[in-house]
Amino acid sequence: MATIKPLVGIIMGSDSDLPVMQAAADILKQFNIAFELTIVSAHRTPQRMMEYADIAKERGLKVIIAGAGGAAHLPGMVASITTLPVIGVPIKSSNSIDGWDSVLSILQMPNGIPVATVALNAAKNAGILAAEIIGTHDEIIAATLQKHKKQLQSEVLGKANKLKEDWTNEFDQ
Repeated sequence: MATIKPLVGIIMGSDSDLPVMQAAADILKQFNIAFELTIVSAHRTPQRMMEYADIAKERGLKVIIAGAGGAAHLPGMVASITTLPVIGVPIKSSNSIDGWDSVLSILQMPNGIPVATVALNAAKNAGILAAEIIGTHDEIIAATLQKHKKQLQSEVLGKANKLKEDWTNEFDQ
């Protein structure tokens, strides 16, 4: 049986980040995009982080999603090593200042080392952004994303129609 090479690397600083980062894995599964999921701590395993980032491209990865809480150095440090796009997911962790420390640590990267940053705990959006990046060169993934966006539109229009119906009925009574 052939193993499918992952296109997206999902990394996090600690296993306590998994409940948030699971959303990225779930959406990539939904889009049928192969990924890997592991723990790579910028502070506790810096050599592992450097090796991961250094060989990610040659292993076939196209995008890295890096989630981190607190000081949140993982996404930026990985971005400083690899030429792959890195999407940072700030995580509100137990040692966090309402998540703002994580958001600012990832968002405020110096010029020359960009990290795409999604909202606090928004790993699902990171997964969608990774799919969009891959979809620029993969028509099947692009079509899946288009279907996903049409489904979102349909859901919102359905809710708007229901709300209109409910409020129209409220005034008719």
